[in-house]
Amino acid sequence: MSSTPAADGFRMPPEWAPHDRTWMAWPGPNPTFGAEGGERLAEARRAWSAVARAVRRFEPVTVVAGPGQTRGARRLLGPDIDIVVAPLDDAWMRDTGPTFLTGRGRLAAADWVFNGWGAQEWATWELDRRIGEFVAGQAGARRYASPLVNEGGGIHVDGEGTVLLTETVQLGPDRNPGWTREQVEAELHAHLGTTKAIWLPRGLTRDYDRFGTRGHVDIVAAFAGPGLVVAHTQPDPSHPDHEVCRETVQLLRAATDARGRALEVVELPAPTVTEADGEIVDYSYVNHYLCNGGVVLCGFNDPMDEHNAGIFRRLFPERTVTLVDARTIFAAGGGIHCTTQQQPAVDPGAAGQKGRGRQDEPE
Repeated sequence: MSSTPAADGFRMPPEWAPHDRTWMAWPGPNPTFGAEGGERLAEARRAWSAVARAVRRFEPVTVVAGPGQTRGARRLLGPDIDIVVAPLDDAWMRDTGPTFLTGRGRLAAADWVFNGWGAQEWATWELDRRIGEFVAGQAGARRYASPLVNEGGGIHVDGEGTVLLTETVQLGPDRNPGWTREQVEAELHAHLGTTKAIWLPRGLTRDYDRFGTRGHVDIVAAFAGPGLVVAHTQPDPSHPDHEVCRETVQLLRAATDARGRALEVVELPAPTVTEADGEIVDYSYVNHYLCNGGVVLCGFNDPMDEHNAGIFRRLFPERTVTLVDARTIFAAGGGIHCTTQQQPAVDPGAAGQKGRGRQDEPE
């Protein structure tokens, strides 16, 4: 019988633990971003590069770019971000990349099965399903392949034994048909080093539209510390997420973590704008990214941007909060957190000092 990460002493650290670097992927032509030369793809590349540059202020960043795309990526990313080359379908490193683990002074990675967010009709994933193994190899991590269909945006951990997730992702018939809740929990615990799962029933309404993930938790709720959760709330009672968020907050406040603590829930109110291009939006400040000394927070050119930035400054007084316009990223189906994947530091005292990654290919 093969060993598991947890049995070998590995676990997934919380996002606020020190990182060696952040991994991202470069947008290329596909159904999400449109054709090469189109304005939609150009906007996506500008948005992704803004996130990469914001994170680079705090720690090293490596961007995976498709063959032939490094020159254009370099122009937007600047000289101090590493670029490595691998074929890609899409650009959501949180979901296609590995979930990094640490233990006993070593780095490992859980490599989930990726199937295009539940084999969605518009998605292709023949290339992206290999990115977890590629990135794990680039990082020098021991790879553990899991049979569970899962994405990094579908889980959030506190580093002390608790994982947040949603029923419509891990138990969805297009991801893991026939799996029971108990089987999903056992597989996650074996790979993340967790012991308790807190299940939320679903994600935000827009996440079930064409380019949605069908319920990722990292736009709904996220740990911000042991026993502390931030949760999206929609104050507008006419918005369909109003009731979704009310139920989520109620469930979280009734929950306890792996150590038996009742959760403290900090509500992050949605932006005042509720529609864009005639459709409802699920703009959420929950989908932030923690990096060494920084919080990279979704901005929406909205009065609530600064209100939520203030909440994060209180939650993380030792970190610098940076707002990055995320409207283009949300239009493509995700947020800032979805574009990133942290590689935790094996040696926290040397966080951010290790570098891996080939330089640009000749073109």
